[in-house]
Amino acid sequence: MTNAETTTATSSTAVAEQGAHIGPEKPASKKGATRKKGAPSGPKAAKGAKPKKAASKKAAAKPAAERTNKKAEVVALMKRAKGVTLAEIMEATNWQAHTIRGFVSTLGSKGGERIESTKNAAGERTYKIAK
Repeated sequence: MTNAETTTATSSTAVAEQGAHIGPEKPASKKGATRKKGAPSGPKAAKGAKPKKAASKKAAAKPAAERTNKKAEVVALMKRAKGVTLAEIMEATNWQAHTIRGFVSTLGSKGGERIESTKNAAGERTYKIAK
């Protein structure tokens, strides 16, 4: 048998026409859209930051209508005749000790106030605005 004979033999048999190859149907991808390389991402929270809550416990200390300005409250406490201790400021403002010390330092240098700082026998620091 020659090549010519085989081609005529197969051409006479019923062979379906070949169309474009269609692969098996695949399920839809489960991946979502991705950002392009170098595109900015959304806002990031600070490391170790907790999500913000609707209402804080600090706001419960004094009603919002009563509280006007923590800085003004601290200055008013420091203007008392006996002054104010670090612990009293911490309780009134819910600030940490290092925040209060920084505020007092700034008040003295940039605020134009003359601050007197003394320690009592128990070792408590008392701040007073000199007149």
